Amino acid sequence: MSRRGNWVGGFRERFGYYDANLKQALTNRHILWLHAVSVGEVNACIQVIRALEKRAPNLKFVVSTTTTTGMGDLRRRLQPHISKIYYPIDRRGIVTRAIATIHPDAIVLLETEIWPNFIWRAKKRDIPIFLVNARLSDRSYPRYKFFGSLFRNLFASFDGIGAQNEIEAERFKAVGVRPGRIRVTGNMKFDAAIVEDRKPIDVYKILEQLGVNGDAPILIGGSTHDGEEIILAEIAQRLRKQFPNLFLILVPRHFERSNEIARKLRERGVKLAFRTMIDADTQYSKGDVDCLLVNTTGELRYFYECATVVFIGKSLTAKGGQNPIEAGAYGKAIVFGPNMQNFTDIARLFMEKDGAVQVRDAAMLEKVLGELLEDKYQRAELGRNALLVVSENHGATNRTAEMILEKLKSLEVYVVPAPIA
Repeated sequence: MSRRGNWVGGFRERFGYYDANLKQALTNRHILWLHAVSVGEVNACIQVIRALEKRAPNLKFVVSTTTTTGMGDLRRRLQPHISKIYYPIDRRGIVTRAIATIHPDAIVLLETEIWPNFIWRAKKRDIPIFLVNARLSDRSYPRYKFFGSLFRNLFASFDGIGAQNEIEAERFKAVGVRPGRIRVTGNMKFDAAIVEDRKPIDVYKILEQLGVNGDAPILIGGSTHDGEEIILAEIAQRLRKQFPNLFLILVPRHFERSNEIARKLRERGVKLAFRTMIDADTQYSKGDVDCLLVNTTGELRYFYECATVVFIGKSLTAKGGQNPIEAGAYGKAIVFGPNMQNFTDIARLFMEKDGAVQVRDAAMLEKVLGELLEDKYQRAELGRNALLVVSENHGATNRTAEMILEKLKSLEVYVVPAPIA
């Protein structure tokens, strides 16, 4: 929190202290507490809320997140009647105070948010707990299994697990979840990537203001990590010998790094503009800017609309990877590096359907980007295949909502009957 800044707002909430307005909003209500650690999980969480609101109109939603970027996304995208809080630090006294104040009828955790004290305190109060869009990473799964004597009771506490696929379902069985409580619901991130008809920003207008021609090729680095921005900028500079109008858009995963990135880019002769510098009166001439540095949060998915080629960050100079689904939903040509550990199954789906290209290193990245910028037919085929992957994997959100609703019915929460298919 100290390193990334912006931690003062909501600081007391992290210790289980909440203001009077929140407490009043929770009085005499059936409450569902959902937790999404950061931006990626927030997208899926919002989809679940929208599905549940239709069927449980009297339910009060409380959504927590850990990061300031996640909170910014929640506040921007969810209506005021949905309460947003920071997740409590996982110490027994803190989580006891938080749960006693929120007093949820049920709790929904997204993906891999397994905090022992929070789960144990909730189970002591007989509060049902669900883990949805659930996965155990290649790194964490062996550890949970090795220390099975410590963790089996913890995993047995879950009332429902919505696993992303059969492999994850088997992993959860192996670490102690009761088989009857596991369902393969799919990956909600495919649903969260649905292209919106109404967008909060006009990316083509922004490009026009930057002096970028409508036919200029656009290379986007999405959710980049340290080192990847410089690699992409240097590649773009060399590729401009072949593609003079090539424009680079960089969207760092952590916008707090923007000033440092800008300094390094300018040292290399990059002519850049910050996203926050663009207002209604901004107008550059052609050639004044060759790179846009997006120092905002929550806008990456909209910039994908204008991309010619997309590079998925945290896959070249860092490990883990980022989510390629949003770019796939726009039917874009996708490239990522060798490190997609946090999205192994998603990356595999794209690769199996020829919906993305994986590169070994920066040299191969430059080669592949040059080929894709040159060959519009190859780009179009990659984009079509990527869109097919996204469309074939829709539906996880509704399956997840049904699992939660079944439990809510038993808690005397009013649930609207499902529409007849």
